[in-house]
Amino acid sequence: MAQAFKEQGGAATMDPGRLLRWLTSKVMTRVCAPQRLQARRDKAEAARQRDGAAHVVEYFHQVDDGYSHLAAQMLGALAGRYGIELVVHLVSAPSGDNVPEPELLARLSRVDAALIAPHFNLRFPAGDTAPAPELVEQASAILCAQSTSGFLACAAEVDQALWAGDRARMQALATRWGSASGDLVAERIAAGNTRRRQLKHYSGAMFFYGDEWYWGVDRLYHLERRLAELGADQLPTNPALAPRLPVEPVQGASASSLTLEFFASLRSPYTAVCFDRVVAFARAAGIKLVLRPVLPMVMRGVPATREKGMYIFTDAAREARAAGVAFGNFYDPIGDPVRRAYALYPWACKQGREVELMSCFLRAAFAEGINTNKDRGLRYVVEQAGLDWQQAQDILTADARTPQGERDWENVLEGNREVLYQAGLWGVPSFRLLDQNGREQLAVWGQDRLWLVARTIQKLLAEQHVAGTTE
Repeated sequence: MAQAFKEQGGAATMDPGRLLRWLTSKVMTRVCAPQRLQARRDKAEAARQRDGAAHVVEYFHQVDDGYSHLAAQMLGALAGRYGIELVVHLVSAPSGDNVPEPELLARLSRVDAALIAPHFNLRFPAGDTAPAPELVEQASAILCAQSTSGFLACAAEVDQALWAGDRARMQALATRWGSASGDLVAERIAAGNTRRRQLKHYSGAMFFYGDEWYWGVDRLYHLERRLAELGADQLPTNPALAPRLPVEPVQGASASSLTLEFFASLRSPYTAVCFDRVVAFARAAGIKLVLRPVLPMVMRGVPATREKGMYIFTDAAREARAAGVAFGNFYDPIGDPVRRAYALYPWACKQGREVELMSCFLRAAFAEGINTNKDRGLRYVVEQAGLDWQQAQDILTADARTPQGERDWENVLEGNREVLYQAGLWGVPSFRLLDQNGREQLAVWGQDRLWLVARTIQKLLAEQHVAGTTE
C-alpha cells in the first residue's frame, strides 16, 4: 500500500477525493476478482460438507413485487430438480438509500415482469396497475401462515389471485390454506427483513446460497450452474430451468427504420458490461443507435449504500464473465474524470466518435485500471478513440473556465435524464426502442434486457413485413 501511495504522489499530498477514489478502486478490483469469488464458494462448500448439511437456499419474497411473483413460480421446480433445502422469508419493499425511486421501482417490477414472463414460460398479467392494498394484506396473511412446503404449494396461486385482482379467488384460498393474524404477519416480515439485513442485502425476489446473492429469475442461471458443478443437479442432461437468454441476431429485413436509444453512464459497471455488445448488436442489425449519456446517479445527488454498491459490482463482474467481457481491473472515475470526459462528448459527436470515446473510457476505467483523473490516462482514452489530444486539452481548458450550469454537455446530459424519466426509468443502462414514426415500442432498464430488445425488434419487423404484404 505504501508503494501505491508513492505512485499516487504520497498519501500526505493526496487530496481526500483522490484518496477515496484510489481506495475504492483497490477494494472493488479485489471484490470483482474471480479468484475471490471462487475462494468464497470453496469455503462455503467446505463448511457445508464438514457439517454434513444440505444445500440450503434462502429465498426472500416481497408480496407486492412483480419480480417476486415470477421467482415464486420457479421455487417448486428448483427445489425438486436440485434437491435443495429451501428456506422462505417474507420481506417488505426496500427503503431508504437503497431505493431512490420507490414508486418507479414498484411500477417497473410490474411492467418488466409482464414483459419477460412469457420468455421464461411464466405468468404475469399485462398492465402496470398496482395490486389492491387489501389483497396484498390478505395474500401476506395466507403466505405467513404456511410452512415451507405450504408456501411452495400455494404461493404461485395466491400471487396469481393478487395480481389478477381476484377477490373471490383470494378468499377461497384463505379458506383453504388459512391466514395468519396481523401480529404474526408483522412478526414474520420483520424477521425476514432482519435476516436479509444480516446477510447484507436490501431487495425482494432474492436467493441466497453459500455466501452469494442471486436476483430473481434473471440470475437463477448462475445458481443453477453452481449447484450443477457441485453435483446437485438431478437432471443434468435437461436444459436449465431459467437459462441465460441469448441476444438473438436480427434476421431478414433491415431494422434501419427503427431507432434504439441507449442511456449510458461513464461510471456504471453494468454499462461497462454491455456497452460494446450493444453497439455491435445495433450495427449488425442495421438499426439507428442514439447514445443518450447521463450523469452517474451518485453525481446527481442520489445516495448509495455500501451493501448496494458491493452487490452491484460483484454481480456485474459475474455477468461480465458469463458474457465473455473484460471487467474488474477498476479505477473509479467518479467526479472529475467523468466530468472531463463528458466535456469532450459534444466535440466527439461532431466528429462522429462519441461511441468510441465512451467505449474507450469505460474499458479504461473498468477493465484496464487506468486512472482517468490524470491527463496521461485521459489522453490514452482520447487517442484510443481516434481523437486529437491537443484539441481535447483546449476544450478542457475552456470548460474549466465555464461556470457550472452553462456548459453545453451539462444541458445535453440533463435533457437525456428527463427523457429517461419520461419513459418511466431512472437508471442505466436503459433502452428505448422507437418505430419509424418515433413512437416508443419498448422501454427497459438493464444490461440483461438486450435479449428482449432483440426479440422486440424481430417482432416489429415481422409485423412490418405482414403489413407490407397485405397493402
